[in-house]
Amino acid sequence: MLLPITLTFAAACALLNLWIATRCARIRISDKVMHGDAGNALLARRMRAHANYIEYTPIVLILFLVVELAVGASLWLWIGALVYIVARVAHAFGMDADAPTVWRGGGALLTWIVMVGMAITALTIAYTATREVPAPPALSAQV
Repeated sequence: MLLPITLTFAAACALLNLWIATRCARIRISDKVMHGDAGNALLARRMRAHANYIEYTPIVLILFLVVELAVGASLWLWIGALVYIVARVAHAFGMDADAPTVWRGGGALLTWIVMVGMAITALTIAYTATREVPAPPALSAQV
């Protein structure tokens, strides 16, 4: 399979996005809120949790994609993807509370750790990987 980690991770992220969105939709339907949060504090927090998810997930997915393309599938990439999903679920639950919670803080911290770890990995691969670059056809014919 081509890019099994990124494909699985992207599917998990899509399903998680749907779950976070339905948490907002349930409140919208029950309170008949068409736009905004209508002053509903829980809906505002859930909307913010959804927005936060949407802010972080694209770049994290891109980082997983380029790293997997560069080095292939590995156990540590699977673990990183799983940690990210768990972190985002924890953050979404943590955002329901009025006060800071370990779920929100832990979810945010793990999200940042995975994102920074993947960014460092991508930079490391980009600047330390050794590979033979083929000569352009016009130059190789002159040998």
